[in-house]
Amino acid sequence: MAGLDFDPIAEAARQWGQRWPAVAEMQAVTSIMRAQQLLIARLDALLKPHDLTFSRYEALVLLTFSRDGRLPLGKMGERLQVHATSVSSLVQRLQASGYVTRDRHPDDGRTFLAVLTDEGREVVERATRDITADKFGLGALRPAQLSEISADLRVLRKDAGDF
Repeated sequence: MAGLDFDPIAEAARQWGQRWPAVAEMQAVTSIMRAQQLLIARLDALLKPHDLTFSRYEALVLLTFSRDGRLPLGKMGERLQVHATSVSSLVQRLQASGYVTRDRHPDDGRTFLAVLTDEGREVVERATRDITADKFGLGALRPAQLSEISADLRVLRKDAGDF
């Protein structure tokens, strides 16, 4: 897909301003949403050779960060900030790829654990090398810009009750 010869978000802001207020806010939120689409597409393309999407990669990283490579599905949902149905789907896909197993919790038979396999540990390392070599798709930004974006979005996330 070829790029446009103009910035459609700037044009939308121009037209928006002729009708409604909050131009800067509309332009910012539209820019954030478009950047998210672009980044997900880029990261998913980097992860595809590993039979991963960014969502599945995040789940594997979360398991890697856990003390023993296993977490209850409910805890994964909380930490990934996704619905339980989404976690179940992620774990099923990761299980089909051989990256996790789904085991009953030894102390609570109603609870299931996602357990990272050796293959899952290996793929998360390979995938991480690919993503970090690409700087998570953010190579066009300077370190100071990255810090500023993170700080600004932290304010927004905190105000929304994200933490």
